[in-house]
Amino acid sequence: MDNLKSLIKEAAFSVKEWVLANRRHLHQHPELSFREWNTCAFIKTQLDALGVNWEPVADTGVIAVIKGEHPSEKVIALRADIDALPITEENTVQYRSCNEGVMHACGHDVHTASLLGVARILQFLRKEFAGTVKLIFQPGEEMLPGGASKIIAAGGLKNPDVQAVLGQHVMPAIPAGKIGVRLGLFMASMDEIKIEVTGKGGHGAEPHKCIDPVMITCTLLQALQQLVSRNADPLMPSVLSFGKLRADGAINIIPDKVLIEGTFRTLNEGWRDEAHKKIKELATALVAGMGGECLVEIRKGYPHLKNNEAFGDAITGYLGEYAGRENIVPLEVWMAAEDFAYYAQELPAFFYLLGVGNAAKNLTSSLHTATFNIDEAVLELSCGGMSYAALRWLGNQ
Repeated sequence: MDNLKSLIKEAAFSVKEWVLANRRHLHQHPELSFREWNTCAFIKTQLDALGVNWEPVADTGVIAVIKGEHPSEKVIALRADIDALPITEENTVQYRSCNEGVMHACGHDVHTASLLGVARILQFLRKEFAGTVKLIFQPGEEMLPGGASKIIAAGGLKNPDVQAVLGQHVMPAIPAGKIGVRLGLFMASMDEIKIEVTGKGGHGAEPHKCIDPVMITCTLLQALQQLVSRNADPLMPSVLSFGKLRADGAINIIPDKVLIEGTFRTLNEGWRDEAHKKIKELATALVAGMGGECLVEIRKGYPHLKNNEAFGDAITGYLGEYAGRENIVPLEVWMAAEDFAYYAQELPAFFYLLGVGNAAKNLTSSLHTATFNIDEAVLELSCGGMSYAALRWLGNQ
C-alpha cells in the first residue's frame, strides 16, 4: 500500500504541470453540451501522445482503456464530463474563455484534465498493477437527456465489462485539499416544468373584460408551493422552484398568455411520480376554476443519485489513505442533479466532491457563476487521488 501510494504521488507530482496546461487549454476553449468536437479532438490527441488506445462514443465522447500487466479480471470505470455552460466569463485570468458566451463554470475542464492526468499516471505504471481501468470522457452532462445515458446505451460499460464506476466533481464550498464524501442518498432527481396559462387579454384599464393570466399565474405559483409543504414527507427532501416567468404584456396591456418554467427535485422516485401527477392536476383545475386554460409539460430528467455504500466506503478509505483521513469531510444531501446517477442505476458507483476553494486567494465563487475558478494546486491531488483509489479497489497494494 505504501509503495503504491509513493509511486502514484511521485507520478502525480511529475504530471502536475502537464495537467495544469491541459486544464487551462480546456478552460480557454469551452464547448456546449453535445457540441464538444474540439474538446473531443484534444482528448484524442493527448491519449495518442500517451500511447493509450481509445474509441469514440456518443458522437463527442471518448472511451480509453488501460490494462495493468499483472493478471486480474477486475474492471473499474472513471468518468469525467467534458461540456461547458452558456455563461460569459468575467474572470480576468490569462486563460479566460475565448468562446464568448461559453464558459467552464462547472469545472468540467478540471475533471477532463484530471482524468487525462490519471491516464498518464496509469500508463506509466501499467507494469506495476493488476486490473483494468476504463476512462470515460463523457459529453453533455449539462443537458437532457444527459451524456451518461448515451454512453450506457452505446455499450460504454461493456467490452470490457465494468464492475464499478467512480466520479469526482469540483466544489468551491470545500477548501482545496479536502475531499467531500457521502454514502447512500446524495443528489436529487431533476425535472423540467413548463406551464402555459391562457386567459383573455385586453386593456389594463378594463380588467373586468379580461381573463387575466398574470393574476391566475400568481395564484398558481403560490398554490404549487403547497405541493411540497403539505404533500411531501417532511423527512424527504423536495424542491419546487420556478425561475422563469414571461408575460408579454405592457403597463396597460393584459396579455393573453403567461409562461412559467421551473424545476422539481427530490430523492424518492415514488414521490417524484406522484408529484408530477399532482402538479398537473392542481394546475389544470386551478386555472380552469379561474376561467383560464393551461398546458403542463413535465420533462423527466436525471434520476436521484445514490452512492453505493459498500463501494463508497471502500473508496472513502482509499482516498483517506492517499490524502490523509483528516482531509475527508462528510457531506449533507445536495439538491443539485447529476447524470452520473445513470451509472449508479447500472452498477455500484460512487461520486465524491473535490475541494477547490481558497478564500485567501479569493477563489470562492459558486459553480455556474461567471467568476467561478479553482485553486489549481488541487490538480495534483485530483489525478493522484483518483488513480490511487482506482488501483486500490482493483486489489493493488
